Amino acid sequence: MDAMANKIQTIKSDLDELNNFLEASTRTRTKNLLTTEIKKLQQEMIDLTNPSLKAPKPTMKFEPKLGYDVKLTNYAWDQSKESVKIYVTLKGVKNVANDSVSCHFTERSMNLQVNNLDLKNYYLHINNLCEDIDPSKSSFKIKTDMVVVTMIKKNKKDWAAVTSVEKSIKDAKDFKKKNDYDSSDPSAGLMSIMSKMYQEGDDEMKRTIAKAWSESQEKKMKGEKMEM
Repeated sequence: MDAMANKIQTIKSDLDELNNFLEASTRTRTKNLLTTEIKKLQQEMIDLTNPSLKAPKPTMKFEPKLGYDVKLTNYAWDQSKESVKIYVTLKGVKNVANDSVSCHFTERSMNLQVNNLDLKNYYLHINNLCEDIDPSKSSFKIKTDMVVVTMIKKNKKDWAAVTSVEKSIKDAKDFKKKNDYDSSDPSAGLMSIMSKMYQEGDDEMKRTIAKAWSESQEKKMKGEKMEM
């Protein structure tokens, strides 16, 4: 076997091994590093055999992303009768490729994803929206340092908050301020609101309320023991 054939065989073996590592890996950074090395070897193979051939793509079950994931929690919002707008500030977002920004909508959620921005992948997931939206009419726009998400309302009415959880908390505070519950049992009104949130909430909300209730009862029991 001559030197050229021997080198080609070595590259093929390296590619097979790297692809096996790629399929077995679970960490994003590891996948990115492996993908980069695979592309280099593929190009080297083309240069050695036939430059007119296009290098085969590695077998991957994911869309490559650079960097690490960053969860976004801060955003601004406003509304009109027809829509709710979410303003997400991301410096330099105008410089990323158009296909690196996406937003998925359902009737009660929006999931914004911005990939490969300064070696980071940003995402904003808002579930349990206050009211229903029309996913087919909702959209987003990329500004200089901002992404503006426009959610089209199904019903043309004002939202009390962005999510149903925020609305429930606001309702509880308003209820307490108005002092509409029996003053002889100041916890009754809050318990009513918490019960309503538990019944209408999803699994995550129910777990959160159950945990808060359990911790509250533990603190109450400790306080009673101290008084005794």
